[in-house]
Amino acid sequence: MRTLPPAFLPTVDDLQRLRLVAGGRAPADLILRDADVVVVHTGEVLRRDVAIAGRHIAAVTPVGRFEAARVVDLAGAFVAPTFIDTHIHIEYTMLTPGELARLIVPRGTTCLLADPNCIGNVLGAAGMDLVASTGTPLRILQQISPEVPRLPELELGGAVITDAEVVERMGRPNAVSLGEGNPFNLSPASAAKQQAALAAGRRITGHTARLSDEPLWAYLAGGVSDDHNAVTTAEVLERLRLGLTITVMAGSMNDNCPDVFADLDALGTGLHHLCFCADDKHVEDLASQGHIDHHVRQAVKAGVDPVVAIRMATLNAAVHARIDHVLGSVTPSRLADLQVLERLDDPRPSQVYVGGRLVASAGTAHFANQDRLPDWSRNTVRLAPTLSAASFAVPADGPTAWVQAVEMYDGYFKRAFHAELPAQDGTVVPDAERDVLKVAIVDRHHGTETVGVGFVRGFGLRRGALAATTNCENQNLVVVGATDADIAHACRVAAEIGGGYVAVADGEVLGTCALPIAGIMSDRPWEDVKTASELVNVAAESIGCTIAAPFMILAFVGLAGVPDLGLTERGLIDVATQGFCEVVLTPQVGQRCCRCPSHAHLVHQLFDSEGALP
Repeated sequence: MRTLPPAFLPTVDDLQRLRLVAGGRAPADLILRDADVVVVHTGEVLRRDVAIAGRHIAAVTPVGRFEAARVVDLAGAFVAPTFIDTHIHIEYTMLTPGELARLIVPRGTTCLLADPNCIGNVLGAAGMDLVASTGTPLRILQQISPEVPRLPELELGGAVITDAEVVERMGRPNAVSLGEGNPFNLSPASAAKQQAALAAGRRITGHTARLSDEPLWAYLAGGVSDDHNAVTTAEVLERLRLGLTITVMAGSMNDNCPDVFADLDALGTGLHHLCFCADDKHVEDLASQGHIDHHVRQAVKAGVDPVVAIRMATLNAAVHARIDHVLGSVTPSRLADLQVLERLDDPRPSQVYVGGRLVASAGTAHFANQDRLPDWSRNTVRLAPTLSAASFAVPADGPTAWVQAVEMYDGYFKRAFHAELPAQDGTVVPDAERDVLKVAIVDRHHGTETVGVGFVRGFGLRRGALAATTNCENQNLVVVGATDADIAHACRVAAEIGGGYVAVADGEVLGTCALPIAGIMSDRPWEDVKTASELVNVAAESIGCTIAAPFMILAFVGLAGVPDLGLTERGLIDVATQGFCEVVLTPQVGQRCCRCPSHAHLVHQLFDSEGALP
């Protein structure tokens, strides 16, 4: 049976008082008077009073019908529900939940549906609990991570959460869905967890990796109910026709809003099955662009009616999550999570209420973050003491070698290609001139010498290396660089700061952003983290990095749930087969690496003009 945490639900006494207030037999605690209320169910905007008793809305009435101990005259300003993010990894903001609240609650977001798979891979179930709640006015429901580690046969991983624990957590009140799973995992174990989610009345969060036809159909047949990867109109329509809700993503790596809303006529009434998510968004982008308010502005800019755009961010999200009986609209008995707006097409709240209490105004939080961080969440980066430049060597038999590599595009998607690289002293050397750099995943959980090495195009480094301890999914250390010496140096610095982001070159540390909580979150105020992240991005740019959000994209180079290739600390992965493949190709391999039938992408023209192995 579907349950929710007590903070989401009215008590018997609450309901009794709400009925008395709505019936005019008891005074409200607060009335938001003379407001233009956004009625998300009908698409109207109506001049009304909103009467609040305790944490809940008691009634929405004609102006002046009731009195209260406190009346706030809004003089025609808009009142709308606060926003819901339907899929986010809190850890990738680099902030703890309390600091994230200080940043996004003043922007109108007061509820997150959050998948804690990042911290779960470092600290296990205790880590998931650490980011499950906050003492600040931010509501968090969890999308229970289905696979920790994601690929037990292909990686050492970090922590382990058993299938039995996943199933048990699906029945907890704070569980809103089964988290996003590997679309290539069609095992009986994954089906068992999907069945447990459905039996508990939970959704199954989707990650379709832009698949189509049989691979997509097989994935959805497991009960998956939404997707945040769809970008084009064709992809969106295909998934809507298959019964999915589209959770339109706008994160640090990509903003799908312009493409998703490019053809509103084609989407038609499908707009009622769209909502919004940030997924993976760094603190500096949240601060400069906004959170779900950014999605609403983007939708309106594309031609979506502002009330419909707000509905996507509120009611649509709540209906999909099956929490619309407590959140998502300005209606009786719902939680009084409300925002006051001067404009609907440019939502920037002048006031934010959570549970009937004013918690932010004019973009500033009225609350402090007093959440405590346990000592066991620190000092999680453990590297082998013998790690050195030699740890990253890729053997070669001749003066050159053909290697499998990936080109990053559209954020975390990877296009496979093969390239001929020079070799020196029996090892393959990156080619910075053609932007083919070495990338490695290093075990940072167990202190072993386990290192997986590959090659990547898209970062543009001319020298030096970048390292991060936020590798998706297992949160090992990921590093990209132009030389093995720089790569090894970046790894050592990342360990010295307790985890985080590092830029180095020629033996010099150019910039760092420390993330000492599980190696993935900061213990500092969001303002400080924003500054540190911006500075390390500038450091990356100084050594030639050409992409935005380089450390976020670096975290996804190895993701083995997104085609074409993945990389773990144990080696290179063919995503389609979910098995290991060789980094260095030989004539005996006898197959083209790319998955493109036309073999016509620019990267293939640059590196493989003859279309055959030597």
